[in-house]
Amino acid sequence: MTVEAANPVDLRMPARVIGVLGMHRSGTSCLTGSLEEAGLALGERHTWNPHNLKGNRENQRIVDLNDAVLADNGAAWDNPPSGTVTWRVERIEAGRALLADHADEPMFGFKDPRALLTLDGWKALFPKLEFVGIFRHPNAVARSLDKRSSISRGDAMKLWYAYNSAMYREYRLNPFPILNFDDDEDTLDRKIVSVMADMGLSREDNDERFYSAELKNNVDVDGPSLPWKVGRLYKKLKKAGL
Repeated sequence: MTVEAANPVDLRMPARVIGVLGMHRSGTSCLTGSLEEAGLALGERHTWNPHNLKGNRENQRIVDLNDAVLADNGAAWDNPPSGTVTWRVERIEAGRALLADHADEPMFGFKDPRALLTLDGWKALFPKLEFVGIFRHPNAVARSLDKRSSISRGDAMKLWYAYNSAMYREYRLNPFPILNFDDDEDTLDRKIVSVMADMGLSREDNDERFYSAELKNNVDVDGPSLPWKVGRLYKKLKKAGL
């Protein structure tokens, strides 16, 4: 897609924009909260909800924009688009305004799993957009989606594949760090700290981890065999991950 020319005020942008990518129920909240505590600005964001004790760290304006773009294309977070996603002019303008509102931030970040389904528009709005991703075993995601949204295992596998395929395609275009939420707490924390350092972030003034094991539910990955293409993609993500 293309983004039409903007007037000068619309061109005010943060110096850097970081997009946290990942499927729903896959550790994106923990990763985003960890980066925020190390200095990543998120703007107004949710700090609590019933399914994330420390909040999903999502900016509601971004969620609403992604939902609107998906709806314009006959899709939704649980009904991924089958083809190219088009952003209407009013959605482009809303995205510009949102980024312009954070133009004074040296590093602005956002997390919304839906962004994987609308990603081309965000890349057009901010061509230097940087990414960090995270994934989780499909069985654990399926259990969590069933508990949160009563989504069947079959539908959960389709969603897992759609979202993570989008992330892997983006990774293949321009590699970025990908974390594995299945790692144990210490291993995951060590990798998050490494990602922080590469971004120029540090939690030196706050030694307490945002992430802790009690934030991870449905940790058992045992269950029925994975569909072939899902299992293959999971192996590819593990190979690509830190």
